[in-house]
Amino acid sequence: MIFKTKIFHYLFLITLIISCNTKPQIETEDKADNSDSKQITQEQIDHLGITDVNHLSSASKRALKWPTDLGNDWFIEFSGLKPLKGDLAYEEGVVRRDPSAMIKENGKYYVWYSKSTGPCQGFGGDVENDKVFPWDRCDIWYATSEDGETWKEEGLAVARGEKGEYDDRSVFTVEIMKHENKYYLCYQAVKSPYTVRVKNQIGLAWSDSPDGPWTKSKEPILSPADNGIWKGEAQNRFAVEKKGDFDSHKVHDPCIIPYNGKFHLYYKGEQMGEQITFGGRQIRHGVAIADNPLGPYVKSPYNPISNSGHEICVWPYNGGIASLITTDGPEKNTIQWSPDGLNFEIMSVLKSVDAHAIGLNRTADNEKDPTEILRWGLSHVYNSWNYQSIMKFSSERKTEHRAPGE
Repeated sequence: MIFKTKIFHYLFLITLIISCNTKPQIETEDKADNSDSKQITQEQIDHLGITDVNHLSSASKRALKWPTDLGNDWFIEFSGLKPLKGDLAYEEGVVRRDPSAMIKENGKYYVWYSKSTGPCQGFGGDVENDKVFPWDRCDIWYATSEDGETWKEEGLAVARGEKGEYDDRSVFTVEIMKHENKYYLCYQAVKSPYTVRVKNQIGLAWSDSPDGPWTKSKEPILSPADNGIWKGEAQNRFAVEKKGDFDSHKVHDPCIIPYNGKFHLYYKGEQMGEQITFGGRQIRHGVAIADNPLGPYVKSPYNPISNSGHEICVWPYNGGIASLITTDGPEKNTIQWSPDGLNFEIMSVLKSVDAHAIGLNRTADNEKDPTEILRWGLSHVYNSWNYQSIMKFSSERKTEHRAPGE
């Protein structure tokens, strides 16, 4: 009898302990919901369409953290691409891609771009003698236009370097900056052979005229971080012992912006051992800053300054820098803005971005509207894997959704 009583007593204690431990967890969840609901305004409830503030879904909780003062000033929609006329119309057998921004001089628009000829074989061919990518074996050419639609190809601007120089294989993905009546072209550069593990760098050329002649930097102005470690000798960019910084493999897509008395070189970094994450490829942006357009450029300790993106597309606005983030990463298809050129916040999330390697219209009035510079510009398009051409894009602000005839 005493033994049975003890067993009953122990069972009672165990039941009591379990009930005591379980009940506070339920109350904690209710209290958390109630705590959240106390901070919600009636305006938020109406705006977000919340049914019951005492039962907030994870989606509603995230929505409540969104900024409430953004509005739709930064929201735009892109239209379909429009073919160009004249010399920049698609030409079979020729690659024209990665247009720079456009500037206007002597009543004409100027644009610079990567140009090469012939098909490419990838890394499966003879990387010493074949063409690996469409952007391999490129030189930088330029063209002019009076209306932004019909273009005249003016000729070569910056050629590849001599054998053994850092840019002897290809110079491509160019951007233009005009500052104090001088012109600066920054661009990617590759030294031969173009292998899987080759490390791209950034070069610079300058001139007193948009028509040249151009003086090239003898050394790159920016190089990848030197703190990653490859694993083994095979040409495998995913095999690493240490990945290193976000830009340990390549520095791409440069763009120099005069800002606050200095020069901000924005660029795309590619990391050794790059991975596919829940947002796609691990691609991030960085910035290097100089006191002089010619450098030296020092990478910011705040790098990377984005967690997503592909080609660089940046412009000054309202005392800060705006950036269109596309293609890769969890924050792709967003427009972001930073008050200091370093710390960017999302200002809008776009339905899609139907333009690539965007060449902005630098003649636009940046302060008229945060996205005024995106009203029209240039993009490249893949006519095929081997050949690309430059086309015109356009966009418009979207402040409401209406059905046809509404």
